[in-house]
This record gives sequence, structure tokens and C-alpha cells, in this order.
Amino acid sequence: MRPATTLELLATPAEVSGARRALSAYGADVQLCASELVTNVVQHLGEGVPVTVRVWCDDGGRTRLEVTDPDARALPVLRASVCADEESGRGLALLDALASRWGVAHGPGGKTVWCELAAGPGGGAEPVVSVGGLCRTATAGRDPR
Repeated sequence: MRPATTLELLATPAEVSGARRALSAYGADVQLCASELVTNVVQHLGEGVPVTVRVWCDDGGRTRLEVTDPDARALPVLRASVCADEESGRGLALLDALASRWGVAHGPGGKTVWCELAAGPGGGAEPVVSVGGLCRTATAGRDPR
């Protein structure tokens, strides 16, 4: 397993873009998923909530992203559909489309929303590229299984 990247931040719109920049070595799909998950914290829990973003790649090339916040009660909900004129509600749909799987884990300090982006044959992604000890995929997609 490669070293993890951990970001401790307060959930604000400025920190969303900062997290995206900090995770650039992992590729656009990881950046987008992290952005959507931190934005959910801002929208549903409020600005200034402490958040931990953690990303790592396993030896098989799979990238795991976790976003932890202190509120175990505010759970993400994947909406069945979003009308074209609605301004929000697509974040989890994007995450669901990009990740091979995702979920929520409860812990003593709140909850962690996580997702895994597959790499390699059958996973919908290009082979993993090592960048400064980090791994990333050129594109990631849904696990066809």
C-alpha cells in the first residue's frame, strides 16, 4: 500500500477548492469525489465543521477516499432523480457513477463517507500511474460487476 494523504480542514467553500488542489496527483475523479463530499458537509452541516479527508491507494491500484465529519446523524442520501432546473442534488449521483462502490461508516467521532475508485482491467479505469509515491487513474468508472 502507498502512503496516505490526510487533510485536516474546516468545511468552507474555499477549503473545497483547496482540497481539490491538494489531491491533484490522484486525478480528476478523486478530486471530484472529494469536492462533492466536502461540499455536502458545507451544505448539510454548515461552514466551519471540522473535516478529515484521507486518500490512499492499495497495492492493486484501487484508490480509497474517506471524508470524516463529526455528525453521525446527517447521512448522505442518493436521490433517485434530480430535475434539470434544480441547483443541487447531483453530488452523490456523480460519486455513484465514478466509484466502484461507496458507503458510510460510523465511528466514535462521527461518520465517514467513503468511496473506492477501481483501476485496471474490468474496473472501468486505466492502469494506475505512480506520481511521487501516489497512485492515480487516468479515468475511473463504475465496476461492471
